[in-house]
Amino acid sequence: MRDLRLIEIGIILYSNAQQSAVLGLTDLFDVANRIAVGHGQGDTPLLRISHWLANTETTAPERTFDSCPHASPGTLAALILPPSLSAPMTEQAAAPLARWLRERHGEGVILGSVCAGAFVLAATGLMAHRRMTTHWTHAESLQQRFPSVRVDADKLIIDDGDIITAGGLMSWTDLGLRLVDRLLGPTVMLETARMLLVDPPGREQRYYSVFSPRLTHGDAAVLKLQHWLQATGARDMALARLAEQAGLEQRTLLRRFQKATGMTTTEYCQRLRVGRARELLQFGGATIERVAWEVGYGDTGAFRKVFTRLVGLSPGEYRRRFGSHVSAEHHTR
Repeated sequence: MRDLRLIEIGIILYSNAQQSAVLGLTDLFDVANRIAVGHGQGDTPLLRISHWLANTETTAPERTFDSCPHASPGTLAALILPPSLSAPMTEQAAAPLARWLRERHGEGVILGSVCAGAFVLAATGLMAHRRMTTHWTHAESLQQRFPSVRVDADKLIIDDGDIITAGGLMSWTDLGLRLVDRLLGPTVMLETARMLLVDPPGREQRYYSVFSPRLTHGDAAVLKLQHWLQATGARDMALARLAEQAGLEQRTLLRRFQKATGMTTTEYCQRLRVGRARELLQFGGATIERVAWEVGYGDTGAFRKVFTRLVGLSPGEYRRRFGSHVSAEHHTR
């Protein structure tokens, strides 16, 4: 290999790390390197990819793969914690790796996590009072285990400068492309995305997540109301009606409902309605106005506003992206 400036990205093979993501990231960075070489600019660095095998002892992770083993040492720029298909690591199991990661971060290394890798990253203590994302099904558990972390599972990726977190199992592509953008520039990043036929970073996890209400809170009156709202699609959001169904005074209902579910009654009902609207937009052919009426909105403008705020896409954009019934007639915003 000719004398090039190398920037190293390390991928951590911790317990039950998803091997497809490890290999996929390795391939993504290799594709980016090939594109960078093709541009032929002498000052463009190349990426050196390494794999680090973590263990539960006090020793540091062991390097098990190096894409440029005979080249001069490069600068370790980033370390990535890939996703896992198993339960997230406990703080005790993650402690040795977390200490090592914290030390590397102190030396200026960017840390990144994907999906359940967020739990190892949070165990470093570096995420206290900072925003991070994880897979939306892990969000509540991550928040409970690390109360000082500001979990935002609506975001597919949160780039906070020295720390980058990504949400879903396949969002390693977003994190990888974000690092390519940082280290090799936007032109190489966009060409890499086109070569791999993946979207450049910019999606949001809330496009894909579904509303999963909290039902194990132990408040029987609130649970009774939740079941009624689910059965009726929350078409009736009047506070007096909700209080009647719960058998509680209105002020008592408001206080207990938010304590039990983490949401106001209005927020909860809006999420139920929007969840139903997403199904109708994805699998049906009704107009946006009809969908709004079906889920309880007489004002289509109000429906569009709520839908866009919760999903991150307008109803029309959502149908164009995810709908199974696509026709020009139903592309109206």
